[in-house]
Amino acid sequence: MTTFNLTETTASRISSTLTRLRHQMGAPAVGMVLTLVVVVDEAGQYDALRAATDAAREHPSRILMVIIRDPAEPNRLDAEIRVGESAPGEVVLLRLYGELTEHADSVIMPLLLTDTPVVVWWPGECPEIPAKHPIGHLGSRRIMDARSAGEAVAAISSRAGSYVPGDTDLAWTRLTPWRSLLAAAFDQPMGKITGGVVEAAAGNPSAPLLAAWLCDRLEAPIEIADSAGPGLTGVRLSIEGGGELTVSRTDARLATLSRPGNPDRRVALARRPTSELLSEELRRLDPDDIYAAAIRRLAEMKGRGRA
Repeated sequence: MTTFNLTETTASRISSTLTRLRHQMGAPAVGMVLTLVVVVDEAGQYDALRAATDAAREHPSRILMVIIRDPAEPNRLDAEIRVGESAPGEVVLLRLYGELTEHADSVIMPLLLTDTPVVVWWPGECPEIPAKHPIGHLGSRRIMDARSAGEAVAAISSRAGSYVPGDTDLAWTRLTPWRSLLAAAFDQPMGKITGGVVEAAAGNPSAPLLAAWLCDRLEAPIEIADSAGPGLTGVRLSIEGGGELTVSRTDARLATLSRPGNPDRRVALARRPTSELLSEELRRLDPDDIYAAAIRRLAEMKGRGRA
């Protein structure tokens, strides 16, 4: 991989350098399916870059890391460009100082790939209304992570009020294996669900989302209970006439599925790294209507004091 550093530069110089480096290597910027814009601070850039690069192996991308530095310093833009024949696309680390920290959108606009989708990801703190943020406005998809917020449950509970088609949250993506397992459990005939409980470590933002999804799908009251963790540890659904459907996970890797009249079954239900979560979100660039329904139901549950 080739790394090229530009200090006190401009977006046009970065763009021309990208083109020159690719042509020197005999690999022009083709085959990249999207631009992934990652808005992060210096402390979080290493982990975010590693996750984005891993995800780009499935979705070759131009990755623009927007790293906000000191707004009190003189205006300056520094860039680190990484390209290579074995690299899954292109990586540009952009460090913004001074007033440029308030106008990052004007810096990245000339660097967006033409005629390809733009996805914006905030690994840490995100704007209150991502779609109205100058950078978020550029994306057809906007990915957040409520787990990074100071008040994670409050953050995910507030999503309904600011939701715009294209928004999603990795707290929701973490639920995909749970939702798939629970949906498959209903492939066999079962009585009506009269209520249930989602168990998770205190403050886990995925727990109220899973409860809201179950409540929306089953039209039954679903409560949330704290457990020792890690993460989500169980779901218990009461069946009309007696019995329970349960999913119990105690080691963050395997879960036990129990249904009345059936032997218990051990199933893989491992916690996934951020790179896998990001890859999943990049597979779909259309609005996630099920997520939208879940956060609307979550807002209703919070209004009734159940979330």
